[in-house]
Amino acid sequence: MVVGKVADLREMSDSKVETISRLAQWRIESFGPCSYRRSDPFKVGIWNWHLSIEKNRYLYIRLFPEPCRISKEQSPTARFVLRVSNVGANRRPYISPIHERQLRTSDDFVWPVDSTFHGRIIIDVEFLDLKISPLNGGEGCSIWPTEGTMQTLSTQSTLRCLSRMLDEAIHADVTINTADGTLRAHKAVLSASSAVFQSMFLHDLKEKESSTIEIEDMTLESCMALLSYLYGTIKQVDFWKHRLALLGAANKYDITDLKDSCEESLLEDINSGNVLERLQEAWLYQLNKLKKGCLMYLFDFGKIYDIRDEINNFFRHADRELMLEMFQEVLTVWKPA
Repeated sequence: MVVGKVADLREMSDSKVETISRLAQWRIESFGPCSYRRSDPFKVGIWNWHLSIEKNRYLYIRLFPEPCRISKEQSPTARFVLRVSNVGANRRPYISPIHERQLRTSDDFVWPVDSTFHGRIIIDVEFLDLKISPLNGGEGCSIWPTEGTMQTLSTQSTLRCLSRMLDEAIHADVTINTADGTLRAHKAVLSASSAVFQSMFLHDLKEKESSTIEIEDMTLESCMALLSYLYGTIKQVDFWKHRLALLGAANKYDITDLKDSCEESLLEDINSGNVLERLQEAWLYQLNKLKKGCLMYLFDFGKIYDIRDEINNFFRHADRELMLEMFQEVLTVWKPA
C-alpha cells in the first residue's frame, strides 16, 4: 500500500512543468509500467498548455492547449522548437525542426522521436512566437508585439501636451549634454521623477547654477528615450531598443519604476544569445529576479550546453562572487537524487 502511494506521489511530481520566460521544461523520472504520460497544465502567453508523451516503438510527443473557452475562441498559432534528452551532464538533446501551426487539440501536432531514451527524460519546448488565430482566417496577431505605446486612453490628452513640451522645448529651463548632442528639458518634470535630479536643483550644485546636466554616458538617442519615459510618451519599440541604457540611467538617477520595468522586460526574452549579458547586468545592478532567471535558464534548463565557447570567455572576466554564485547553483541543480 505504501509503495502504491509513493508511486502516485512520484507520478504527480512528474506531471509538473517548470516555465521561465518563453521556455517550458517537463522532467519525467520514469515511465514505469505506463506507456502514456500527460503533463499538468502550464501557462505561456494567455493559454494553458499540456505536453504528452507516448512510448511505443517511437516516443510520440504532443503539444496542445488546454480545452477551454479561450483556446476555442482565440486559438493559438504557435512557432516553437522541441528538445528531448536524458538527464545527466553529458546529455545530448534530440532537437526538432522549427514548427509553426495552429493548435486546437492534441491531434494537431505530434513529433515522433526514436525511442533510444531510457531512465529520466527532459522535454523542453521553446515558444518563439504565439499568435491569436483569427476566426475568419488570415494572418494572426502576435501576443508579444514589438511595437505599441505605454499609454492609456484616459491620459492621452495630457501626454500629448507633455510630448509637445519636450519636443518643442516649451518653457524648457535645463540643458542636458549627452555623448553626442544636447537636449532641452524641464526641471519640474525631472525633479518629480527622480530624487537625484531634485537634489541637483535644490542644493548649491553646479547643475542649479548653470541649469545644465552632464549625461555623457548616454547617447542623444538613448537619453531622449529616457526623457520620453519620464514625460510618459515613450514608445514600446524605443523602450525595447534602449532597455540596457535605460537600466543604467534608472540605477544612476534612482528611478525605481523604470528600473523595475527594465528588469521585467529583460526577463521576458532571455535566450542563448543574450543570457550571459543579462546575467552580467543583473549582477551589476543587483537585479535579483533577472539574476535568478538567468541562472535557471543556464543550469535548471541546461542551456549552458548551448554556449560552451561563450561561457569560457565569460568566466575569464566575470566577478569572482558571481562565479561563486554560479558554482553554488550548479551544486544545487546537479546534486545527487
